[in-house]
Amino acid sequence: MQSEVIEFFIAYPQYAILFSLVISIIISIAGVIPSVFLTAANLIVFGFWEGMLLSVLGESLGAYVSFILYRKGLRKFALQKSVNHKYLQRLLKTEGRDAFFLIIGLRIFPFMPSGLVTLTAAVSNVSAVIFVIASSIGKVPALFIEAYSVYQVIQWNGSGKMFLMIASIIILIYILRKIFFKDTDLYS
Repeated sequence: MQSEVIEFFIAYPQYAILFSLVISIIISIAGVIPSVFLTAANLIVFGFWEGMLLSVLGESLGAYVSFILYRKGLRKFALQKSVNHKYLQRLLKTEGRDAFFLIIGLRIFPFMPSGLVTLTAAVSNVSAVIFVIASSIGKVPALFIEAYSVYQVIQWNGSGKMFLMIASIIILIYILRKIFFKDTDLYS
């Protein structure tokens, strides 16, 4: 997917920024698609700082659009008791300044799904303005770390990328074995 996006950006430079923003919005609305491929494409085509700025802008716009869509479409159907995470439960009941700082924290927290934060905020009493500003501020450190990591991988030579791929496969196999073979000894 990343190579197709890069090819489009290069073939149609006059539409590249708009296309990147639209993809970011679609990723945010879907709520489950990782944005790392788009961040990588932005960095490759636009450079580190411009690519990161475009990624932050895209994720902020995406968060706003998904917040509005979720709020209009899901608020009347959402049951506030269906959220199990303690910080998301707190977000459901929080407003104003407290909600602002809680959203920043949830955006920075690395294992908190972005779509879940947006959905919870949309069904809560948080205003759109507070959500968008806090969400954008919280996304900056997370996106900087993602962009820096992606940029470093892009700069690596073939052996560095091969090492990363092998390490990722080993970690994935280990995690899958832990999940699927909980009752058995891994070394037998």
